[in-house]
Amino acid sequence: MTEQSPQNAGRKRLLLAAPRGFCAGVDRAIQIVELALAKYGAPVYVRHEIVHNRHVVEDLRRKGAIFIDELEEIPAGSDAPVIFSAHGVPKSVPADADARKMFYLDATCPLVSKVHIEAARLHEAGREIVLIGHAGHPEVIGTLGQLPPSAATLIQTVEDAESYTLRTTPDNIAFITQTTLSVDDTAEIVAALKRRFPDIRAPVKEDICYATTNRQAAVKQLAADCDLVVIVGAPSSSNSNRLVEVAQRAGADKAILAESVRQIPWNLIEEASTIGLSAGASAPEMLVQEIIDAIDTQFGVDTETITAAEENITFKLPRELRDVAA
Repeated sequence: MTEQSPQNAGRKRLLLAAPRGFCAGVDRAIQIVELALAKYGAPVYVRHEIVHNRHVVEDLRRKGAIFIDELEEIPAGSDAPVIFSAHGVPKSVPADADARKMFYLDATCPLVSKVHIEAARLHEAGREIVLIGHAGHPEVIGTLGQLPPSAATLIQTVEDAESYTLRTTPDNIAFITQTTLSVDDTAEIVAALKRRFPDIRAPVKEDICYATTNRQAAVKQLAADCDLVVIVGAPSSSNSNRLVEVAQRAGADKAILAESVRQIPWNLIEEASTIGLSAGASAPEMLVQEIIDAIDTQFGVDTETITAAEENITFKLPRELRDVAA
């Protein structure tokens, strides 16, 4: 417990969002690093954070993972595996690894890979492509990197959609999206594009992933009843930040992001009678439980679970690691 914690001041009603925390893509990515360490031994190199969570990254670092920004940081002649993060990478990265004769494992979430394949097919078909997403996010960089420069245009806001200049014919444009966006914000951008370009081609299946959609739906259900909603997640996590925004728009008096129990603003906890709690897709359940235990220790809690969906999705591991997993 932190020194800033208040003294016992009455029980709290705690609404727990379900589902929350790890999704299948994040769970798979972490398993890939752990199984690679088990099979090949340390070190295992990981290009960029495997997922956007400091606690996950630090735990894997303690186990022998070395996180790098670029492949050139790996010592020449190393036969250690290199793993690409769950967010996906531009096509140039595995090409560079091949040129350097590196052994690599791809931990890209299969739902991100779906968007990559979709982008490539649209480009091959000669479509004009717009990508709805956030500039600078690793997933967006990876998706744009599947295509030649300027083959797709990034749209971040409704204003971007309204001012977009068509380069071909209105029946030749298509859109794809980042997987971790706000469902409502994206719907507004798509509506603006459809108003301007009624024949715009949408993804055959929704690009925003099931986990993002389900976590936002659960937060929407509980937010209006809450004086405070706490989202466990990293500042760099897109889906975690979107959950904070969803809670605010859905009627929570206050909504905050906290990486762990150490960042909990205890003055806000003390003032709240009903608290909502969820976690981004890259946040371990352990962090959620620590917050529940801390609030219970100080105030006592009566918990209720608000369930928006049941999740039982799993993704296959790379072929090279299936023997270790078995």
